[in-house]
Amino acid sequence: MHTGSSEHMDTHLHMQIGEVAARTELSLRTIRHYEDVGLVTPSARSQGGFRLYTDGDVQRLMVIRRMKPLGFSLDQMRDLLAVTDRLDADEPLTDQERTELAARLREFEEATAMRAAELRVQLARAEEFAQTLRTRAAKAAPPQP
Repeated sequence: MHTGSSEHMDTHLHMQIGEVAARTELSLRTIRHYEDVGLVTPSARSQGGFRLYTDGDVQRLMVIRRMKPLGFSLDQMRDLLAVTDRLDADEPLTDQERTELAARLREFEEATAMRAAELRVQLARAEEFAQTLRTRAAKAAPPQP
């Protein structure tokens, strides 16, 4: 968190929650909820107490936004974010830690591929149903004079 005069210098690097909502296509309420459950934390606060977010915070919210429709739980989101946070941290990783983190990423990649395949099946069924309804509606329409 920035304090003192450096806050004034760094403010242009930060966005208020409204801009973040527009960039992520998430509601203010949803962003605040993700903050409440510990998935994202504003990088700073303005002197007036407004939440201030960085591009990194926006990217974190985009990860969450992409995971949600795939049915990942908040705990799973938290787990993936912890993995990526550790990979992005400045502290060096041990070989064992790097191997474990890579394995966790592969698990998420596999789960995502599986869930995406399930969604493709659901979409195909929905499109088939929509076509059935279009066909029935065309047959039910009164004849044109």
